[in-house]
Amino acid sequence: MDKIISHGATDPVEITCFMAIELSKAKWLVGVLTPLSDKISLRSIPCGAVESLVKIIDQTLDKVSRTTGRPARIVSCYEAGYDGFWLHRVLDARGVTNHVIDAASLLVSRKARRAKTDRLDAEKLVRVLMAFWRGETKVCSVVQPPSVAEEDAKRVHREREFLMKERVQHIGRIKGLLATQGVYEFQPSRRDWQSRLAGLITGDGRPLPPCLTAEIDRHCRRLATVNAMLKEIDEECDAAVAQTAPLVPCANRAHQLARLKGIGPQIATVLAAEVFYRKFKNRRGLGSYLGLTPSPFQSGGMDRDQGITKAGNPRARTISIELAWLWLRYQPQSALARWFHERTNGLKGRIRRIIIVAVARKLMVALWRYLETGLVPDGAELKV
Repeated sequence: MDKIISHGATDPVEITCFMAIELSKAKWLVGVLTPLSDKISLRSIPCGAVESLVKIIDQTLDKVSRTTGRPARIVSCYEAGYDGFWLHRVLDARGVTNHVIDAASLLVSRKARRAKTDRLDAEKLVRVLMAFWRGETKVCSVVQPPSVAEEDAKRVHREREFLMKERVQHIGRIKGLLATQGVYEFQPSRRDWQSRLAGLITGDGRPLPPCLTAEIDRHCRRLATVNAMLKEIDEECDAAVAQTAPLVPCANRAHQLARLKGIGPQIATVLAAEVFYRKFKNRRGLGSYLGLTPSPFQSGGMDRDQGITKAGNPRARTISIELAWLWLRYQPQSALARWFHERTNGLKGRIRRIIIVAVARKLMVALWRYLETGLVPDGAELKV
């Protein structure tokens, strides 16, 4: 942001026009504000009509330049969401300075009911963009768009997460159907599930009904397909992390993380692709991205703690807390593990779950420094 603002300040002859795009699956509403008018111009184009959007940009720049006799540029924005970042890359390639705004960071009216239309949203985005451009960075949060390679690196572990949920669903459905017949010992993930399914006897001594057997057979076949896909993904992750000189930056960071005891290929892959592909200014920025920062509530004589914010990336926050528990087990001599045990002092239950969140935040900061500077966390051991 500093670089962008200083660029605008060093080019006084260039006129800035502001554009906001309200995206939807049916149409896009484009709002444009130029120095030629105080009114925001709104134009509707079909969804995905990039050429129509580029035509609006060219016409706006041409009109402003001819009227003022000075060069003009476009600064645009749209809300992060369903459409991802492909439009940002298109605008960036066209020379347009674009910002992807976090929709949850926009302030809204606190009245019980408020008017909400695409027109009002587009006009509000233009005003927010103007405030952000003149230096009011607190009016909204701007998303940091990943590169194509960084975005593609997330696909493997996210697909694995989706397949794991599907696997649990199939196993639960199979066991639930069999429980209605008094069968509880069937293991659908075994290789000999077909022969075992054919020989099942219900709790009242009958063979399984044919329609139920056919349904369970189909679930088992889908489960076998999911298990084969999971095995393929795990082998890809293991091979990428095990490379001594990975070519992809994300795989290189995962390889560095996997050198520490307690961090396996799956966790290393998730952390490298979800967290450490970004550049953080300081440890507070990292904690804010993970949603592990405190959220105090203070008003007048009231002063209490609401816990962590739980903002940012929920997938990264979950894996960081999971890693904190593993760190206590596999790095018992580290400074963080000793810090945890000194404060819990044999206590169990809720106090341990509270303190482990602090361990997770400290651990992620230590891993960030390890990747940036090569400094191994205090007392941590590397794998042989």
